[in-house]
Amino acid sequence: MILATELTPADRAALERHFLALDADDRRLRFGVPQTDFAIRAYVERIDFGRDAVFGVWGGDRQILGAAHLALAGQRAELGLSVLSAHRRNGLGGALLSRACVRARNWRRLNLFMYCLSQNEAMMGLARKLGMTITGAAGESHAWLELPPADAASFLDDLSSEALARLDLALRAQLGYTLGPLPLQR
Repeated sequence: MILATELTPADRAALERHFLALDADDRRLRFGVPQTDFAIRAYVERIDFGRDAVFGVWGGDRQILGAAHLALAGQRAELGLSVLSAHRRNGLGGALLSRACVRARNWRRLNLFMYCLSQNEAMMGLARKLGMTITGAAGESHAWLELPPADAASFLDDLSSEALARLDLALRAQLGYTLGPLPLQR
């Protein structure tokens, strides 16, 4: 099980390191246009953790392996997602997307929206897997997902996911585990 933790302003430096670790092509795919180190730092500095939600999957040495920024945009929520290349195809993107969908529902947003370049095969695959409606023109794609209304289960899912992710981080720190979930005893 991959656990995505909600990030706070105290995690801003780790989030910046995550984005700076993306190569030039990954930055272009994540942000839609090429991004310099200066632009990345400015983007991270502008994130309003009180208004938006940012989720991360942590690896060793307090490194964020994958991050999702969920921002309010009228009656919809807009999502940007990135996973370090060495950690792709392990379910991190799906875990981040799932966590973001639950939060968007609980914010009472009707739709989740993702903008991505058509050549971003990883994001297009995640969008298709989730059943998002994808439209595109001139190399750009928009993916939409109609969200069901929030209910008691979605609020419980959000709260329990965060509690479990925080517990996992604390136990890994205490026991010296650096990567992946704790091994489960049978």
